[in-house]
Amino acid sequence: MTRTTAAPATVAQLIHEGARRFERAGLWFGHGTDNAVDEAAELVFFAAGLRHEDAPAVYDLALDEAQRAAALALFERRIAERVPAAYLTRRMWFAGHEFFVDQRVLVPRSPIAELIERRFEPWVDSRRVRRVLDIGTGSGCIAIATALAFPEAQVDAADVSDDALAVAAVNVARHGVDARVRLVRSDVYEHVAGRYDLIVSNPPYVGTEEMAGLPEEYHREPRDGLYGGPDGLDIVRRILAGAAAHLEPGGALIVEVGNSQDALVAACPDVPFLWLEFERGGDGVFVLSAEQLADFFGGAPP
Repeated sequence: MTRTTAAPATVAQLIHEGARRFERAGLWFGHGTDNAVDEAAELVFFAAGLRHEDAPAVYDLALDEAQRAAALALFERRIAERVPAAYLTRRMWFAGHEFFVDQRVLVPRSPIAELIERRFEPWVDSRRVRRVLDIGTGSGCIAIATALAFPEAQVDAADVSDDALAVAAVNVARHGVDARVRLVRSDVYEHVAGRYDLIVSNPPYVGTEEMAGLPEEYHREPRDGLYGGPDGLDIVRRILAGAAAHLEPGGALIVEVGNSQDALVAACPDVPFLWLEFERGGDGVFVLSAEQLADFFGGAPP
């Protein structure tokens, strides 16, 4: 007698099946999820047209054949192509908002989201924030989420990539912030003017050695969004050098440098970087005041 195994039929069963396949395939999770179950859940919910807010009530929901086939096809692509799930669904959440993404931009995942949710307090006086600059905006997630957190603020979203700015334009329109988020093609400070209350950046910061050892999933992202030169600090140095000249008195610079934190501290041993901690994980994010930047990196003081 031949024993057959029933095909997964419910949401929960499909998630379990996807997680089992992902673990067996040895996938890497680091683009919005950190485990196989959550990655499978995103693909199942997307394929079935379900909302994550409805979990766990929908876990026992029986899916039809088309929904199951769509989910299984996404599982196969995730394994065969080693592509982050967000590129399959073309969506990712950041600071509580959904953004369109594709392979022209990095998948949003910066811990800076937590700072936006707290309106960057206590590092800036949120009541005084009127102008913000986001350097290396990519999908526009940091700039747009910041604009939504500061309804009175104007945000300049700068990027050197035309492809990234095209994706950011989609998200600006979707979130209805066209009047307050200005997309600028700029190589760091090249085409921005005036002073800002806050400069924030998640720039390319991966060094040569780290780049070579990244899992395949990261190599599906645009290299220019990751690679920051031999020690990962090429763009970071330029951001530091010009920040004082672009900040208002009492302003702040907040930058993510990830695993290049040690390299930055070694390169600038006298600079009083304040390294931030996050409830939901993540590290390598520093804050410096406008006054500290003027003291240590020069430029026109505020």
